[in-house]
Amino acid sequence: MARLAQTAGLTDIQQEILRTVKDFVDKEILPYANDLEHKDEFPEAIVEGMKEMGLFGLMISEEYGGLGESLLTYALVVEQIARGWMSVSGVINTHFIVAYMINQHGTPEQKQYYLPKMATGEIRGAFSMSEPECGSDVSAIKSRATKDGEFYVLNGQKMWLTNGGRAGVVATLVKDDTGGDSVYKNMTTFLVDKESGFGETAPGVTIPGKIDKMGYKGVETTEMVLDGVRLTADKILGGEAGRGKGFYQMMDGVEVGRVNVAARACGISIRAFELAVAYAQQRRTFGKQIADHQAIAFKLAEMATKVEAAHLMMVNAARLKDAGQRNDVEAGMAKLIASEYCAEVTQESFRIHGGYGYSKEYEIERLMREAPFLLIGEGTSEIQKTIISRGLLKEYRLQQ
Repeated sequence: MARLAQTAGLTDIQQEILRTVKDFVDKEILPYANDLEHKDEFPEAIVEGMKEMGLFGLMISEEYGGLGESLLTYALVVEQIARGWMSVSGVINTHFIVAYMINQHGTPEQKQYYLPKMATGEIRGAFSMSEPECGSDVSAIKSRATKDGEFYVLNGQKMWLTNGGRAGVVATLVKDDTGGDSVYKNMTTFLVDKESGFGETAPGVTIPGKIDKMGYKGVETTEMVLDGVRLTADKILGGEAGRGKGFYQMMDGVEVGRVNVAARACGISIRAFELAVAYAQQRRTFGKQIADHQAIAFKLAEMATKVEAAHLMMVNAARLKDAGQRNDVEAGMAKLIASEYCAEVTQESFRIHGGYGYSKEYEIERLMREAPFLLIGEGTSEIQKTIISRGLLKEYRLQQ
């Protein structure tokens, strides 16, 4: 992008990282994405390339072998990767949510054990909050930890785990009778270790198989069944002191995830615009390129404006989080506007392509199946509106 989605005030290091990632996307992702996506094939070579670049350790501190970069840098990297193929960004999204949670809330021993291995990609993280019957209502989860001597016994069924098959550790939210005065204070996050693969991947931990999806292919999305999983207190995020804090730890991670989803939506929007503006100058009707028809020119203008607006809101949410400020409203706004605009921009690009947009030979067909996922991932648009309105009403409460 020569003009759209540029970010002011980046350091030389950030700019170099983004140049490197963009070059990687152009050479190693875009030429292969459609074929891999249609085959629903995991992008092994691409992931190995990301390992070599250090992207799995992008936000992990140098103390633990990572690059120690900011959420903003990560979001801009994700934007570029999603521009190439959204599924690839999914490989590192939940991984970084888990790494962030361990870094923010883990014990020194948990940080020392997990973070160096996560920085290299040796251990990949998955994030498990949702369940088959609860959707966005986290308070309704049924998975439970029961104390049995020195052990906690986990039982239940979790849903929608990105990286569920290949992950080596799953940050898993369950109910836990801690005596808290609300349901949210009776939830605990456990770090569930497992082997890569499907079937029983650890004693009592079963990953049944991949969920077949409309889009977001290549990266696996799975269920996870917990049947008498016995864990000691050192597998509670934050140790014994972390009991009853699981919901709040998860929400802290979800704020990072919402910035990530906004970045992914920006990446798809950028690519959809790139495809549309190129096609509009190649396709000719009535003796001129279709970009010269006002109907198409106005579409391009509106698409570009939406790309720019979403990018700016995503950058603002990331910078707030990096500054240690609360960004729940801003992350919700960024996720809301970026995902909704992504769906709109992608559809307009599809319309500009006309009948060719319906062909699997054209990249826009894949984007049309990827964009809807972002409307529901990390909380639906309706959930974002709930978060935004509650935050605003607190801020603008009338004084009695």
